[in-house]
Order: sequence, then structure tokens, then C-alpha cells
Amino acid sequence: MNSPRITLITGGERSGKSRFAQEMAMKETPTPVYLATARVWDDEFRLRIERHQRDRGEQWTTIEEEKFLSRHDLAGRTVVIDCVTLWLTNFFCDAGNDCPLDDILREAREEFDRFTRHAAHYIFVSNEIGMGGVPIDPVQRRFTDLQGWMNQYIAARADEVVLMVSGIPVGVKGGRR
Repeated sequence: MNSPRITLITGGERSGKSRFAQEMAMKETPTPVYLATARVWDDEFRLRIERHQRDRGEQWTTIEEEKFLSRHDLAGRTVVIDCVTLWLTNFFCDAGNDCPLDDILREAREEFDRFTRHAAHYIFVSNEIGMGGVPIDPVQRRFTDLQGWMNQYIAARADEVVLMVSGIPVGVKGGRR
């Protein structure tokens, strides 16, 4: 692998994004990396994470990193980053409600660029939360804007973008059209 390869898999909740990303990674290598970005918010979420860890199996190298993905040198590897939404949530919550969205977005973009500069296959999983209408809560609207802008940033740099619809991959950019 001579240069970075970026795949964005996006879609709604429970659309099959993570499963598809993991299957894609397993087709490329017997030893993929799973980069988990979730922050454990409560006991229910902790149980969900533990179930996902068991489901992946021992062939996966799991790394837990809430924000600073570039701390990990994954050159030459196939990496599933699950997920952009939870990763951005960590930036958003740490910044606070008074922080301008442009500042949060700039920090996330810079971290994305640092992380993806090495030659590897990066498979990003993200949510299309803006497809569900305009939220009535101002905090939700701020986050929806942030998520949409970050998805656009990643998609512009991606070699391939796949939209998951009810478990079916729909090619948007790159090889799966």
C-alpha cells in the first residue's frame, strides 16, 4: 500500500453500516484493526460495546480512542473507524455549547488529516443524522450541522463512498456504482 485509501460508509441508524465495514475489512486482511471511538456513557452502552467486541472475534485488533486517532500509527493496515458520529460527539461535548462550530470542525478536520496521512485503508463509518428532518432542540441542530459538514469533508477526500439503505450498499462514489 503506497498511499492512503479512504472509504466512507454512511447511512441511518441500524442500516448495516458497521457490519458492511467489517465484512469489507475482512475481505482485505485476516487481521484488521477496529478503532472504536465511543465514550462509555452508561451501563447499557457498556454492555452494547462488550457485545460488539465479542461479535468481532479474536482476529481483530481493537483500539479504543475517543478523539486523537493520530496517536496510533496504523500504516499498512486495514482499519475500521467506528464511528465518526461518536468521535465528533467527543469533540462537541468537550468543547461546550459556547464554542463556535467552526472551531470544533477545524479541530476534527485537522485530526482527520493527521490520522489519514499514512498509507493504510481507512474505512470510516458515519451516520446521516441530517436525513431525519430538522431537530427542534438547538443543541441537536448544532450537532447535526457539525456531523453533516464533517461527513462532507470525509466524502470529498474518500476514494469510495457507500450509502447503506436497509442493509443494502448503494455506491455513491468510487467502485460500487
